[in-house]
Amino acid sequence: MSINQIPIRVMGPGSQPEGEQKLSYISMPSDMSTYTAPYLEQADEITGLPGALEAINWLRSALADYQPGQPPMLANLSELDADSRELVNQVLGEGEVSITLDGDVVAKTQESVLAGVWRTMYFDGDKIVADLLEVGELPHVFSQSAEDPKAIDTAEPEDPSEILNALPILSELEARVATYNDSGEAHSINLSLLPLSDPELEFLDERLGRGPVDVLSRAYGKCQIISTATPNIWWVRYYNSMGTLILNSLEIVGVPIVVMAAAEDLADSAERLEQILAPYLPDVA
Repeated sequence: MSINQIPIRVMGPGSQPEGEQKLSYISMPSDMSTYTAPYLEQADEITGLPGALEAINWLRSALADYQPGQPPMLANLSELDADSRELVNQVLGEGEVSITLDGDVVAKTQESVLAGVWRTMYFDGDKIVADLLEVGELPHVFSQSAEDPKAIDTAEPEDPSEILNALPILSELEARVATYNDSGEAHSINLSLLPLSDPELEFLDERLGRGPVDVLSRAYGKCQIISTATPNIWWVRYYNSMGTLILNSLEIVGVPIVVMAAAEDLADSAERLEQILAPYLPDVA
């Protein structure tokens, strides 16, 4: 190509369309969860709250004693006075994971800033009937995730023309659930990689039904986990920081691992709790 063949682009006044031009920017990530150390009162005020001190000492012991794989360790905080409850709330803070149990039993669980430390409120209508502090890989509400278990309905509908890709998924789920119940072998179906239409996804949702447990995990983005009416089948949806669905899957497992606190997390929580308390309660044991 010679220099005379190089295309020339005119710049400067008169080269752009007339009228007001608006710049368009790509949306930036937001809502990233970060750790914030809790604010505590002065030490002399804290030591005047025996109920809070008892709860804090129980938490220190539970984090030291808990062994992975065992059920959660529970402490009933229902009888704490208002000031002690406020102090415990400050120590625990609010973590990334929140869980709703909406079945025969209604409860809400919030992970604290300490991984593996959970706060669960049980409700009768709008009234709180129990306030529990829990230490464990999972809170106790997961033991009630299949109150009314149902088998997967794999029957073909009268008009299967719009859900042809969904029917084999139901058969796969049925087989994989049986395998999991026999051997504990987990399985995942990545729906995002399959040619599924909206009617097919709605069909799967209808056939699997909804269980009582709903989990929301917020970090850099969001993860939503919903139990189905069939034990050990979970909808798992990941969204990026701009709210766009980036992964839609069905998991056959006791509880999706993304919810569980690892042994390393619990050990780290024990250390972090001591760091939180050190300036205020150095001699509490």
